[in-house]
Amino acid sequence: MFSLRRTRVNPVEHPGTRAFTVKMTPIWKLDAVRVAGTPFEPGRHHEVVVVGAGLTGLATALLLAREGRDVAVLEAGEVGELASGANTGKLSLLQGSVLSTLRRHHPARLVQAYVEANVDGARWLTDLADELGVPYSRRTAYSYAQTPDGAETVAAELQAARDAGLPVRRVEPELLAQSPFPIVDAVALDQQVAIDPQQLLTAMARAYLDAGGALHTGVRVTHAHIVPHAGVETSAGFAAADQVVLATATPIIDRGLYFAKTRGLRSQCVAFATDAPLPEGLYLSVDGATKSIRSITPADGPAGAAQLIVGGNGFPVGRSPSPRACRDDLITWTREHFPGAEPVAAWSAQDYQSHDLIPFVGAMPRGLGRVRFATGYAKWGLSNAPAAALRIVAEIGKVPRRERPDWMNVISTRFTVPADLARGGVENLRVGWEAASGWLGAQAAPTPVPQPGEGEGVVASRGGHPVGISTVDGVTRAVSAVCPHLGGVLRWDDAERSWDCPLHASRFTAEGRRIEGPALCDLTRLPRVPGEEIEDGEPAASVPHGTAVG
Repeated sequence: MFSLRRTRVNPVEHPGTRAFTVKMTPIWKLDAVRVAGTPFEPGRHHEVVVVGAGLTGLATALLLAREGRDVAVLEAGEVGELASGANTGKLSLLQGSVLSTLRRHHPARLVQAYVEANVDGARWLTDLADELGVPYSRRTAYSYAQTPDGAETVAAELQAARDAGLPVRRVEPELLAQSPFPIVDAVALDQQVAIDPQQLLTAMARAYLDAGGALHTGVRVTHAHIVPHAGVETSAGFAAADQVVLATATPIIDRGLYFAKTRGLRSQCVAFATDAPLPEGLYLSVDGATKSIRSITPADGPAGAAQLIVGGNGFPVGRSPSPRACRDDLITWTREHFPGAEPVAAWSAQDYQSHDLIPFVGAMPRGLGRVRFATGYAKWGLSNAPAAALRIVAEIGKVPRRERPDWMNVISTRFTVPADLARGGVENLRVGWEAASGWLGAQAAPTPVPQPGEGEGVVASRGGHPVGISTVDGVTRAVSAVCPHLGGVLRWDDAERSWDCPLHASRFTAEGRRIEGPALCDLTRLPRVPGEEIEDGEPAASVPHGTAVG
């Protein structure tokens, strides 16, 4: 289960007690090469416009372009801007406790369809990587219990995976004892994949351009139209299309109310330089605070910069008292179990989980068959995203249902069970509580308030309106702290230094620029008011717990 000791490459000296304060950038992007896009032509018509240059968008666009279709991809940032370029690079059909959780409330046929979708998605991705010359390694994946309480979950996952046709096995106790971190029990699946996701995305984007596709980076889509014709409004003008694909992690239009059928989740990741013995496998815990562990080798990532990735400590967006503390806990945990390991990069990523635990893919309700979308991968996008692209392309191409893989038809006709309704009900009750408590908390903290320190933010009330005040890179700014989507009061993320909505997971920079989520516009930037922030030592209104994170 574990490799021999390796010599650390490019060691980084960090005193063990010093806080990790470098910019939040995924290890995959430290030396990433930007893909040059193509000039945007306002008003031009395309057969298909794809919104988003992540894995779903690029896979869909590449498949369509290779069919000879006229395709344009629009991306507000760069290729792999968000989750697709910020995951841990683990492509596995063994996904923690996903299969046993599904099987607990759903028929075996639906679980089987989910596995088959992931098999097809994973096969498509590795075949493409082989074609494009993107290296990857084959690893054994482990779903493991950190404590005796998790052993029952491991047993359930073993049975659910076997029932779905996966060749899993229980790990022998003598092998568990070799682990440098606590493992009480584990189920294993061989021949899974570790890969550099940003290198893959870059290669996909270039292949798409070679196939004749148009790639417009730095162009933000602000609205999608269905009638009288399909198309999108962007920051650079209008783009018309026969079909629109929203590959935006969560749909940017509210038809179908998918923002209320999913929840946004964030996870922390830290890459370490270390010469400690490293695990050969891909590890994900099924109990307690999640821990996701993999090594980096020259075959699957920038091994010269870091040799180990530890992720986890996830939380619903906007609902953690301190994301930075979650990240720092990962560093502490890693230093305990891998002595000498020092962080060289840290980041976080966001994905969405549907209340019935199966991704939503297909035609947008009341979209006249002109708009399609995908969401709800629950952090398993490396296999679910290609599967979603395969289904979307089959629908756009009007492939008869009888000629499609069976999993596409099973998943498209799934039904909601009481457990799904209960899960969704609990989440939406929490959304209501967050909405009310956010406004009450803001009103209880009228200005003036202490000026936030570097990297800190606070929500206060200015004349009854929640205002977000933060200090980043020495600049103190004020923005409206009300999410433009449905009016939730934002919370400060002290790791990413962003304003996050605890209702439906929209996120904004300290300057108020939209990052992601169902919100479509930026926050209103507000002028700073003299006397609104006071220096340390001056009297100020009491700021209740939860309004300041930093």
